[in-house]
Amino acid sequence: MKVLLLKDVYKLGRAGDVKKVADGFGRNYLIPQRLALLATPGALKQAEKIKADASTERAKLNHEMGAVASLISGLALGFAAKAGETGKLYGSVTAESVAVALKTKANVDVKRQQIDMQPIRNLGEHKAHIRLTMDLIPEIKIVVYREGENDPTAKAAESPVSEQA
Repeated sequence: MKVLLLKDVYKLGRAGDVKKVADGFGRNYLIPQRLALLATPGALKQAEKIKADASTERAKLNHEMGAVASLISGLALGFAAKAGETGKLYGSVTAESVAVALKTKANVDVKRQQIDMQPIRNLGEHKAHIRLTMDLIPEIKIVVYREGENDPTAKAAESPVSEQA
C-alpha cells in the first residue's frame, strides 16, 4: 500500500513523502492516527504543500526544542543498583527510570518512548539518545554504580569544612 505521510513518522519518513508500507500498518495505524493518507492522484497533488507546511513547522519546533536539547546534551545520570560479583545487575535500568531521572535532575518532561536505549543490566557507563524531534537527538550518559558506593556523577565541588576550636 502506498501512503502520503502527513506528519513526520520516526523510522519511516518525513511529511509529504510517499512511502510503500504494509497494508496492516497503513490501514490500522497510519491512517487512523492521521499520520498518512492513501496515495491517490488527488492526494499526490497536495504533497508539495504538505512538505512546505511541514518544513516550516519542523523549523519552528526545532527552534523551540533547541534550548531543551542543549540543556540535556551531555548530561550524566547516576543510578545506584544492586549487582552481583561479575557486575551484572539484579534488576535493570529502564527507559522509564531514565525519564523520571531526567524530570528530577533537569526538570525536562520526556516520554519513555522518546528514549532510545535497551534496558541496562550491567554496571558501568552507557549512552542513550533522546528523540526530541526528527532532527534533535541529544545524547546522555548513564552511569550505573554499585549500591553503597559514591555517585560518580555527583559534583565534587563540595569541599570538606574543617572545624576550628
